[in-house]
Amino acid sequence: MTKQHQRDILYMRMARTWAENSYCQRRQVGALMVKDQMIISDGFNGTPSGFENVCEDENNISKPYVLHAEANAITKVARSHNSADGATLYVTTSPCMECSKLIIQSGIRRVVYGDEYRITDGLDLLRRAGIQVEHLTD
Repeated sequence: MTKQHQRDILYMRMARTWAENSYCQRRQVGALMVKDQMIISDGFNGTPSGFENVCEDENNISKPYVLHAEANAITKVARSHNSADGATLYVTTSPCMECSKLIIQSGIRRVVYGDEYRITDGLDLLRRAGIQVEHLTD
């Protein structure tokens, strides 16, 4: 096992722990952004700041304004003095199309994901953009 693979496992474990902060009932997702072996941002899925911490409506459907973990991590780094350029994003579930567009635009160069979501068009877009995509099954 390479040193990088060991780090990938560790960061994914941390992203899974971070996902536990989510109030979402249907799926809790966590994300960590790492650059130069330092965590520069984190995120989990949930409602925008100042909103109630309820992600699903009375029919158990996600509210349209729920933010994904990747979007939260990317917007958090945008508000900091860090840059996502060249970073690796660890996310517990594979990114959707919308988050993949944000990943591309933010300069993230590598995405490591855990669970594969049933819709994989976001992964296809990342690969098309030349972003290294890895499915971590450990």
